[in-house]
Amino acid sequence: MREYLLCLAAAAAVTYLTVPLARALAMRWGAMAEVRDRDVHDTPTPRLGGLAMLAGLLAGLLLASKLPQMGSVFSGDGRAPFALLGGVAIIVVLGLVDDRWGLAAPTKLAGQVLAASVMALQGISIIWLPFGGTLVLDPVTSILLTVLVVLVCINAINMVDGLDGLAAGIVAVAALGFFAYSYLLSVEVGFERATLATLISALLVGMCAGFLPYNVYPARIFMGDTGSMLLGFLMAAAIITLSGQVDPSAIEGGTLLPALLPILLPLAVLVLPFLDLALAVVRRTRKRRSPFAPDKQHLHHRLLEMGHSQRRTVLLMYAWTAVVAAAAFTLAFLPIGYGLLILVVGTAAVAYAALLPGIRRRREKARARERVGA
Repeated sequence: MREYLLCLAAAAAVTYLTVPLARALAMRWGAMAEVRDRDVHDTPTPRLGGLAMLAGLLAGLLLASKLPQMGSVFSGDGRAPFALLGGVAIIVVLGLVDDRWGLAAPTKLAGQVLAASVMALQGISIIWLPFGGTLVLDPVTSILLTVLVVLVCINAINMVDGLDGLAAGIVAVAALGFFAYSYLLSVEVGFERATLATLISALLVGMCAGFLPYNVYPARIFMGDTGSMLLGFLMAAAIITLSGQVDPSAIEGGTLLPALLPILLPLAVLVLPFLDLALAVVRRTRKRRSPFAPDKQHLHHRLLEMGHSQRRTVLLMYAWTAVVAAAAFTLAFLPIGYGLLILVVGTAAVAYAALLPGIRRRREKARARERVGA
């Protein structure tokens, strides 16, 4: 645990220290988020926060490569870190170009497919699924499924990045929950191949923690597509490394849930971005628009329309992510009743907080009618 925390701290510190440099570069280079009709911010804001996150990632990986307990990540043929960095390089270049000049949705999608394919071809791919025992995938299916997972994660995080501090906070909470689960598998249960997933999750928490002080409302810098696509790509890599490469049949027994849990838990910790992505695709296709066409009907927009401030909206979405992640983690290691209790009570509390402005407005209207009647 200590070495993971060291890597997390290194990623956080380097990200925090390099954000001002990224901000200055964005302003000098002209990578600014201008104010558009669908945006919530009201002043042009520098975009390249993702570069600081990249610096934090590289610092954390470099430190991990020097720590003895991280040997399983870099031992053997050592292809996994290079497979990860190969995909990261493509994603970052793609994000930089988009943040500065803008790219059409099909071009971005093609770049994302390329990054995912490079990572899959170098060894980070889903190689089996827990269906009918252990279903071993053929190479083509393995790569296609890996690319699909990467695309879904990248675009889910990208779409939820609509308010100051929202995407970074949600990823931090989700990665923390995923870290806890993968750490138990890699350290307590002894699955060495889960170590890369644990390390990536720890670095994600650190990168987001280092970036958030500059990104909470009112934000001084945005992560841009460079950052949102990087976070989505890394989250996908962690999910693939754990759920696709840890033998699911070996997890059964003891206090752990059946073999589907390594797949269900990643879906749970990212349920909010996935839900927002699914709703956006359905909403836009029903209107005969491109699934990538922007609009102002995301979940955070709806909460703002209900009367919440930006900060309260962000906190509500953090809370919902934390509730689902905590319930999923509890289901993994405790009787099912505890997880369901957390889910029901937590969901009820978050729902009440979300509906509170409407409840207050109805009460005020009722009091106003009473005064008129009196």
